[in-house]
Amino acid sequence: MTHILSLHTPAFAQLPESFYRRVSPEPLNQPYWVAQNHTLAAEIGMPSEMFSDGMLAYLSGSAAHYDPAPIASVYSGHQFGVYVRQLGDGRAMLLGDWFDPAGGRWEWQLKGAGKTPYSRFADGRAVLRSSIREYLCSEAMHGLGIPTTRALALAGSDDAVYREEAETAAVVTRVAPSFIRFGHFEYLYHNGRHEQIATLADFLIEHHFPDCRQAENPYFALFQQISQRTADLVAAWQSVGFCHGVLNTDNMSVLGLTIDYGPFGFLDAYDRRHICNHSDTGGRYAYNEQPYVVHWNLSRLASCLLPLVSESALIDELERFPDLFQTAYANKMRAKLGLQTEQKGDDELIADMFTALQSRKIDFTLYFRHLADVGNRHDDPLPEALMALFHGPTESFIAWIGRYRGRLRAENSDPAARKMQMHAVNPLYVLRNYLLEQAIAQAKNGDYREIERLHRCLQNPFAEQKAFADFAEAAPDWAAQICVSCSS
Repeated sequence: MTHILSLHTPAFAQLPESFYRRVSPEPLNQPYWVAQNHTLAAEIGMPSEMFSDGMLAYLSGSAAHYDPAPIASVYSGHQFGVYVRQLGDGRAMLLGDWFDPAGGRWEWQLKGAGKTPYSRFADGRAVLRSSIREYLCSEAMHGLGIPTTRALALAGSDDAVYREEAETAAVVTRVAPSFIRFGHFEYLYHNGRHEQIATLADFLIEHHFPDCRQAENPYFALFQQISQRTADLVAAWQSVGFCHGVLNTDNMSVLGLTIDYGPFGFLDAYDRRHICNHSDTGGRYAYNEQPYVVHWNLSRLASCLLPLVSESALIDELERFPDLFQTAYANKMRAKLGLQTEQKGDDELIADMFTALQSRKIDFTLYFRHLADVGNRHDDPLPEALMALFHGPTESFIAWIGRYRGRLRAENSDPAARKMQMHAVNPLYVLRNYLLEQAIAQAKNGDYREIERLHRCLQNPFAEQKAFADFAEAAPDWAAQICVSCSS
């Protein structure tokens, strides 16, 4: 059966040809399905029979013909703080655009379908291990309500790909309104193509930020909106204990999407200094550093807009970022704590809580879930499940609980209503690394059922689902030994 897909020429191809190169996928030998995202397919209006044999060939880079011809874009970026003159889509290629029933445009990319002119030190392939991680985490983030690229399908092959050792190949089909990064602007600016900075900014305004057209300076308005989206994004990451792992500027989306899932991780035991990337020996991208490094990344983007926006205006906007982030973060945390009002001491209340959690390395996800069972009254017994996380109460936490309960009483908080509200924003399930490791181990033996189970569970991470009780447990001791690096 042939595929029934008809993608449109990508809007990105309207840009000058110096922005990209046309490429051809490299076929896999005997590709097979690993995962199919029927939920996303339905959301974007794909026909029910799309996951056919013909579509398998198409989405594994193995079709005989591609129309429109795929393209790979060029960009640069700061990697671990060091500018790299040319990067680009070294493992990804843009197939085309799809319009959903509401008229929304989705770019489709294959990741792992072979070399492009921008492939560096590698073969353009992706391995099954890292592809499963991206497929599941992008959909897990969507389930949490955090802006992200999405994953439509995952194909595999027994073809060998070499990283630290020989592994098998895989191709992820990922979709997003746009994959444009901070690094696209950096490439133009640092290569002296200043006239094309306006070309790219105009493209973004036309397709993704149309309200900027009415501003006195549309380019400054564009930067303001990117800054706000970025602040909201990193606040959302912090609120669920998500560590990206490699926040280089080329991994930053101008649309405020979580993009490029490599050495990511969700906090198990709370540690503000947690480093999820084994390659990050200096802790540049540690959990508590994410708001600061994202701010620094925005300053790199701002410098690229100097041909279009005054330096003073850009500096003023950059100086606003800490407040943008703190406002977004405080709002997230108040909701997680079930607080109804904003008060002067909120920042201190939140900070002191995390100090108490830090001393015992408390499970981040389960803590907030069990906190919903705390009563308002001083003499209400503390929930057993909550105290079990501490292995016995600590003086600092008991003192904090007293302040918290006082705040709840001052708000006349209704415990039942508060619990419902807190459960609606505090997930019971997150994509813990040990769960991924288990799914990957089974997939290497040709068993993909755990991938499907995790995907189904994480579509609704806030509602308790008895069928997935094993996903709601704290990480086992061996999980602390999991090593995730940039090759992941």
